[in-house]
Amino acid sequence: MMTLRILTGLWLLLLSNFVAADEIELNPGHPETYTVVKGDTLWEIAARFLQNPWQWPEIWHGNPQIRNPHWIYPGDLIALSYVDGKPRLQVERPSEVRLSPQIRVSPIEQAIPVIPMNAIRPFLTHPKVVNTGELDQAPYLVDFAGEHVVGGAGDRIYVRAIDDDKTAGYMIFRPGQAYRDAETGEILGYEALYVADAELQNTGDPATLLLTATDRETLIGDRLLPIEQEKVQVRYEPHAPAKPIQGHIISVVDGVTQIGQYQVVVIDRGVADGIETGHVLEIYQSGRTQRDVVSRRSGEAVNLPHEKAGLLMVFRPFERVSFALVMKSTRAVHLLDAVQTP
Repeated sequence: MMTLRILTGLWLLLLSNFVAADEIELNPGHPETYTVVKGDTLWEIAARFLQNPWQWPEIWHGNPQIRNPHWIYPGDLIALSYVDGKPRLQVERPSEVRLSPQIRVSPIEQAIPVIPMNAIRPFLTHPKVVNTGELDQAPYLVDFAGEHVVGGAGDRIYVRAIDDDKTAGYMIFRPGQAYRDAETGEILGYEALYVADAELQNTGDPATLLLTATDRETLIGDRLLPIEQEKVQVRYEPHAPAKPIQGHIISVVDGVTQIGQYQVVVIDRGVADGIETGHVLEIYQSGRTQRDVVSRRSGEAVNLPHEKAGLLMVFRPFERVSFALVMKSTRAVHLLDAVQTP
């Protein structure tokens, strides 16, 4: 009950402080120009100029010859200018000077990403979130060919039961933790831990499949789902939600205990709550209750204020929960810390 009162009080504070982020605030120590180097991200470059890096699409302008202003490359010059008193970021390509009529071959630099893709790539296709009962109704591994106790790539497995031969490829999952709403305790979905890929050889009960790739050792009882041709998002446009959204960090992917920059977390809000890919949310550290040792009243305590702890960006929303990347942490981030529209 105490936890619920604290969380409810936090949301009253956050809602009272909600302001639409229309005004562009420059970073006090911003440069006038910056030359892009290999390893940069658009978020990091924007953070050099702006207080709120997710606002960069609003002032990002490319030269007319640049087909897509999101595509910038090492060596490009980012210049800050003003149009009608409003800041603007301009991309300037380095000019080429031809000294003689000869062919010059140089490698094409890859455009820099918006966010560090290596931090989220393992989470773009798996693990995934499944609904209640989805894995319980899926075919399951009942035994191994060759009397194995566990299976790896190249082993054959027996599965109950697959009668449809139209689907050749399967992914094997193991039930993980339940994702719960931080305030109500409602189950929002279940983590499905990716185990392996398998290829159907013979239908039946049991069906026979070949393990083609494994991330964990396969075990009896693991569940199979057809491989879905999901569209993987590779370009992200950070932006604040158009309406107030409040949620909490309810899990850290892969069980990491320390939450910091570029750590993947799970929040208890998803597509059903208006969450979109690219949504940026502020993280607030819940204020703890501290006993007042000075007060003459026995057992008196004071609730410390909630403190802004960082920013995260949603990169893979599901129906009721979402995977997000911590883009900035100014203090320690914890489970059950609140997230809200900036």
